[in-house]
This record gives sequence, C-alpha cells and structure tokens, in this order.
Amino acid sequence: MACLLETPIRMSVLSEVTASSRHYVDRLFDPDPQKVLQGVIDMKNAVIGNNKQKANLIVLGAVPRLLYLLQQESSSTELKTECAVVLGSLAMGTENNVKSLLDCHIIPALLQGLLSPDLKFIEACLRCLRTIFTSPVTPEELLYTDATVIPHLMALLSRSRYTQEYICQIFSHCCKGPDHQTILFNHGAVQNIAHLLTSLSYKVRMQALKCFSVLAFENPQVSMTLVNVLVDGELLPQIFVKMLQRDKPIEMQLTSAKCLTYMCRAGAIRTDDNCIVLKTLPCLVRMCSKERLLEERVEGAETLAYLIEPDVELQRIASITDHLIAMLADYFKYPSSVSAITDIKRLDHDLKHAHELRQAAFKLYASLGANDEDIRKKVLQNAPDEILVVASSMLCNLLLEFSPSKEPILESGAVELLCGLTQSENPALRVNGIWALMNMAFQAEQKIKADILRSLSTEQLFRLLSDSDLNVLMKTLGLLRNLLSTRPHIDKIMSTHGKQIMQAVTLILEGEHNIEVKEQTLCILANIADGTTAKELIMTNDDILQKIKYYMGHSHVKLQLAAMFCISNLIWNEEEGSQERQDKLRDMGIVDILHKLSQSPDSNLCDKAKTALQQYLA
Repeated sequence: MACLLETPIRMSVLSEVTASSRHYVDRLFDPDPQKVLQGVIDMKNAVIGNNKQKANLIVLGAVPRLLYLLQQESSSTELKTECAVVLGSLAMGTENNVKSLLDCHIIPALLQGLLSPDLKFIEACLRCLRTIFTSPVTPEELLYTDATVIPHLMALLSRSRYTQEYICQIFSHCCKGPDHQTILFNHGAVQNIAHLLTSLSYKVRMQALKCFSVLAFENPQVSMTLVNVLVDGELLPQIFVKMLQRDKPIEMQLTSAKCLTYMCRAGAIRTDDNCIVLKTLPCLVRMCSKERLLEERVEGAETLAYLIEPDVELQRIASITDHLIAMLADYFKYPSSVSAITDIKRLDHDLKHAHELRQAAFKLYASLGANDEDIRKKVLQNAPDEILVVASSMLCNLLLEFSPSKEPILESGAVELLCGLTQSENPALRVNGIWALMNMAFQAEQKIKADILRSLSTEQLFRLLSDSDLNVLMKTLGLLRNLLSTRPHIDKIMSTHGKQIMQAVTLILEGEHNIEVKEQTLCILANIADGTTAKELIMTNDDILQKIKYYMGHSHVKLQLAAMFCISNLIWNEEEGSQERQDKLRDMGIVDILHKLSQSPDSNLCDKAKTALQQYLA
C-alpha cells in the first residue's frame, strides 16, 4: 500500500507549487493599484534565483499581464519599473524563458518604455533589454527593425552610468557584420562612446572597449576613424595601450589588444608600429600562458594568430617571445591533475572546452609558420612527438569537409605545416600529416589542391607512395584520389603531373601490395579516366590498359569492380572520342570480358558489366 501513496504525494506537492504561483499571477489583476504593485514586488522577490518559479509564472500567463501593466498610461512609474525588473529577472532564467518573452513581443514594449522621462524606469527597461539581447536565442536584427531606436539609444548614453553600461553591452552583442557596423557608425557610435573609455565606472569602460572591438573588426572605415579620435587630449590608440598594461584586469588587457589588432589588420596602424610590436603582441603572448583561464588562452591565441597571419616579421617576433612555441604545446594537454577539491569545477570546465583550446593552438601554429621555413622547423622541433601526434590527429578531424574549423585553419597556412609532418621519422606523424592533407583535399577548390601539390612536391608524394608503413601508403593514395576529383581539377593536375602519377600507379599495380592498396590505385585510375583530356594518358599507355584488363579478370571482386569503373569511364559514349576508345578496347578483348562478367554471380559486378555493354550498343 505504501507504494500507492507516492503518486498522490507528488501531485500534492506539484499542486501546492502551482497554487502558490497562481496566487502571484492572480494578484496582478487586483482592482486596487497598490495591491497590484505589492503583488509585483512580491513576485520579484519570489523569482530571484528560482528558475522553477520563473517557468511556472511564464506558463501561468504572467508575462502578457506584466507587459500590459508596463505599457498602461494609468500605471504608476513605480509599477512600470517593478514590472520591467520582474521581466528582466524572468529573462535571466533559461533560453526557453527568453523565447517565451520574445513570443509575447517584449522588445517593442521595452523600447517604447525608453521614451519615458523617468530615468529609473528607463534603466530597468535597458537592463531587461540587455539580458534579452545577450541571449543566443534573440535575433540581433530586432534592434535595427525600427530606424528610430539606434539614435534614441545614442541620446540615452548621457543619462547615467547604467544607461552607458547597458547600451554599450547591447551594441557590442548586436553588432554582427558590416551592415550593423555601418548603422552604428553613421549614428555617431565612435563619438558617443569614445569618452566613456575614461569613465570612473570599470563596467562602463569595459563595455565601451568591447563596443570598439566589434566596430573595428575587419572595418577600415571605423578603424581609420578610431586612430584619429582624441579623448581628453589623448589619441584613442594611446588609451588602448594604457588599458593593456599588466596592472589592468585581464579582460581589459585582452579586449584592448583586440582593438589594436583589428585596427592594425584593417590598415589603420602599421605592423611595425611600437604599439603593435612592443605592446599588443607581447600582451597577446602573455594571454597564452598556462596561468591564464581557458577562455583567455583561447582568445589570446586566436587574436595573436589573426594579428601575425599576414606579416612575416611579426611571425618572427612572436616565435621568439616568451617561449611561445613551447607554451603552445600545453594547449594539447588535458588539465593537469588537481590537488584540491576546489579545483574540480575548473577541471570539468576545461575538459568541456579542450577542443576550443586545441583549435586555437592550430590556428596560431599555422600563422606562425605561414611564411617562414625556419619558424616552421622551430614549431616541429619544439613540440614533443606525443603532443604532435595528438595535435595532428585533432587536425585531421578539424579539416573534414563539413567542419566549421576547416576554412580558418586553411587560411592560417596549415598546408606547409602538414607537409612538414609527412617528412617526420615518426610513422604516426607521417600518417596524420598525410591524413589531414587528404581531408583538406576532399571536395576542395582547385587552389587548395594546387597549394597541397606545390607544398608537398611530387618527389615527396612519391616517397610516401613507397613508404614502408601501410597506413602512410593508404592515406597517400586517398590524398591522390581526392586531388583527382571533378573533371576540371583532374585535367589540370594531370596536365602538369600526369607522367609522374602514371609512373606511380604502374609501380603500385606491379608491386606486392594487398587488395586494399590495389583497389585504391585502380580507383585513382578510374578518376583519371573520368577526365576530359586526362583519359588520353590511359588510352595511350598500353601497359596500363593491360593492367586494367588483368584486374577485370582477377579473382577478387573488389579489384574487378574498380577495374570496371575505369573501363566505364573510358567508353562512355556521350563523350568526345568515345567511339575510338571503344574500338581500341574491343580489339584488346575487353568486350569479351564484359560478356563474361555480365554472367557473374555478384549482382553488383554483373550490373556494372551490363551497363558497360550498353555503351557499345547505344
């Protein structure tokens, strides 16, 4: 019987919670304005830090009523302010809470509230707007829908330190790309925010700084303006330099360094300027230290990679600053063992974000070695093999075609670093280097493929094809197969490297290799046969044709199928010259073999043979 009592008890508790929450909502409808006000204040106290209570109140319909009271002219300013405070508290719960608030059109209601003459009410509306706009579920465009909003927010910047803090925070979160930068710039963001950098409030200075970092990013117009702005008789870059000194909070140092980095990359500050060489670069290197928090190390490495990427002199300076290259090796180590129970939270946090840490290190390694062979050698020599193995394994995954990390890593000069790994004496590093290049080449543009071939060199490619390690050989064949995909790419590569590639294919097909190796090699031939002009390199090579014929009659179905693909691509009758190719292959006895294979017990092989025979009949 005891078990039967469990359900009623749970329902009883649930109904108590719901009744309690319903009580708060019911009070919002009291005809006495003073009781409504007290009800909102009690609700405010009930939801602080209580996500369950917040969710209950949203489900019970508190939000539409609070918004109604907030917008009613008959509501007292105190009531409106308290309603905005409660809505802000509800928004600080889960993302679902924010979605519910957005569904109730909270943003237009709060923006309307900013027209009030009452400063406390304005601040409460801005605080709530700040919370909503900084949520990942809120579309930034909602800030720009009404053209009167941005100029009004600019005007409110002068009202108080709270309006300054909240508005700057809203701007920095909602400025995503050149269109938003232009809108804010055209409405005087630079002039209105610059003087806030000398505010007595740290929070205001910090949010103003963040605003400038998002405004300047990849924006020459903003950056060129910032470099000439004076604040209390001091140029803005000088103020940024002061803010990245060691005695300032880390967050301020890092954000100031980002501002100077973005201005430099946008062409507003020279790369050899002292504020970059002697201040910004060393500050970013400091951020890579293992003493820093994980987010700081990620942001520091990524910003430094971006700063030095196009400039070989900055790369050289960075490579000899504070043992940076050795420091980056720590990015691939999981958090070290903890001695105190108080470190468990940080350990858990670091484990979850280890992927970001490694990706940041890859970007920085790639930028360091983008232009200088000596630095590239230094990066391989300074990282222990076990770390390079882990690092290069991660890079293989990051370079998969669907990975969001692929583009930034490619842009950072990873090709040269990976080609260097293929020359390592450590087989695991050779495998990972060639594997990552194989992933990089998959469905890649012609330029990337050309970069790989140029950096790797045909000599190294053929050394890898004769590597004693089977994994190296298989991944090198995979790379070749990915390079030789899509017709224009096949024809382009074979026009410049065709002779050497055909030699390599011949050697492998003649050698003592396993089925998988020979299958991959025949697949490469099938890709070449799919080219428009490249297929002639097969048709004019009787030795290769005889080898394809031999493998069509092989005892292993995988090799027969791979050879069949070669033949199908050569005889396809919709392509120019197909008749001549068909005739030559018929004379070699290929049609007779196709007839035999069309009777094969293997359905796949049988179908492919019948399809090929139809090309002769068409």
